[in-house]
Amino acid sequence: MADALIIDACRTPRGIGKAGKGALAGIHPQQLGATVLRALADRTGINTADVDDIIWGTSSQRGPQSGDLGRMSALDAGYDVRASGVTLDRFCGSGITSVNMAANAIMAGSEDLMIAGGTEMMSMDGRRGEGPFMMDNGNLRLRARHPQSHQGVCADAIATMEGISREDVDALGYESQKRAAAAIAGGHFDKSLVAVHREDGTLALDREEYPRPQTTLEGLAALKPAFPAVADYALDDKGTTYRKLILDKYPDLDINFVHHAGNSSGVVDGSAAILLASPDYARKHGLKPRARVVATANMGDSPTLMLNAPVPATRKVLAKAGLTLDDIDLFEINEAFAVVAEKYIRDLKLDRDKVNVNGGSIALGHPIGATGSILIGTVLDELERRDLKRGLVTMCAAGGMAPAIIIERV
Repeated sequence: MADALIIDACRTPRGIGKAGKGALAGIHPQQLGATVLRALADRTGINTADVDDIIWGTSSQRGPQSGDLGRMSALDAGYDVRASGVTLDRFCGSGITSVNMAANAIMAGSEDLMIAGGTEMMSMDGRRGEGPFMMDNGNLRLRARHPQSHQGVCADAIATMEGISREDVDALGYESQKRAAAAIAGGHFDKSLVAVHREDGTLALDREEYPRPQTTLEGLAALKPAFPAVADYALDDKGTTYRKLILDKYPDLDINFVHHAGNSSGVVDGSAAILLASPDYARKHGLKPRARVVATANMGDSPTLMLNAPVPATRKVLAKAGLTLDDIDLFEINEAFAVVAEKYIRDLKLDRDKVNVNGGSIALGHPIGATGSILIGTVLDELERRDLKRGLVTMCAAGGMAPAIIIERV
């Protein structure tokens, strides 16, 4: 197989994902995607007519985010019309999956120049439709077989099962804020960051908008758990609640609610793009690769607990690469909720100084379809900054899934 080479990666800052409040909230999703696609072409000098395909991750494909956002963003960015595009949804895992699929197409010899990435406008009205968001979309047969609850309630259920305390998840949330603040002050994100401008050319955002560097452990301890009321929200007139969906599978579980806004991922808008090429194409067109994709993997786990697939996904991608945990210099595990990263570190017995070294989605936010692509760019930048070799990126996704990728500097 040919190597899939990463030529460059860029992303927008993450804006607060609330309509009328966040700096990116008034920007069309296609224009946000176009921002990173245009920047990627400008930074690398590629002929966009050579782009074989653009694979884009977007979890909520409704309203302005519907209609193949990857293709429309490329057209809005001024790409040659021959650069086709497709948009996919693996929930939170979409941004890793888009890169994995692009890399696999090159490794298989089918394509030579690919772009992968994603966009999510969490501020967009109606992005999840009307009423409570149900993964099964009202499929009662599926619900009976695999009851799927609210992610926050799942996070608290897992914390209860694993004996992970409120103090544990608050400590991880606090550390995320500290590390993100140090990374921002040190310019660790500057290489990939692309400013976003409005249609009239005025600056919309050129910095991370979500972090709260003033966060203290005492402040986190004072926050009330976010999900008890959510757990008991009536989903129908038959007594179905998010709590009951978990208890249908785990009837003896007494959920201890430990997550809140300070130890859960932030709601933000954002976009990211990554350029990949075959060695032949890179050589012929003078593109200098920054890394290669070593291995990719996908893994499913319990849909009811939803958030536990990153550990088996990590073991699977390591086995495919013929590597061990000791061969990985840096890990990025998306901080969907603090328990996800905490369980990941504990189960794999990882050195905490190798995991999410620049903070994570608790501090910086989680633009669902874009986050995976952001994390791949983040770990690449950090490998270069520290002169290290390999990084592994994974994240939980709804439905009880996790994609994973290992990259290696070249």
